Amino acid sequence: MKAVAMMLKAIHAQESKEAAREKAAQVAERLKEMKLSAAAKKVQDGIEETLTYMDFPTQHWTRIRTNTTIERRNREIKRRTKAIGAFPDGQSALMLVCARLRHVAEAPNGG
Repeated sequence: MKAVAMMLKAIHAQESKEAAREKAAQVAERLKEMKLSAAAKKVQDGIEETLTYMDFPTQHWTRIRTNTTIERRNREIKRRTKAIGAFPDGQSALMLVCARLRHVAEAPNGG
C-alpha cells in the first residue's frame, strides 16, 4: 500500500503535464506487474482529470490541487463512516455522505 501511494504521489511531483503523463504510464505498467490491474486501469482512465491543475501557472498548482476545506470534509466523512463500521451496501454509505454534504452546503457558515 505504501509503495503504491508513493508511486501515485510521484505522478503529481512531475514538473510538467507531459512528464506526469509519462510517469502515470510507468506507474500503470508497474501496477500491472504487481497484479493490480484494476488500479492500473483507474490510473490510466483518470489521469487526465487529476492533472487538470497543471493547465495553470506552476505557482498555483499546490493551492488548486488540494485545499484544507476539502481535506477537512474528507476527514469528517471518513470519521463518520468509521463510526458506523460496516454498511449493508454502497447505497447506504453514499446516502450518509450525501446527507452530510447537504447539511454543510445548507449551513450558513459552511458546516
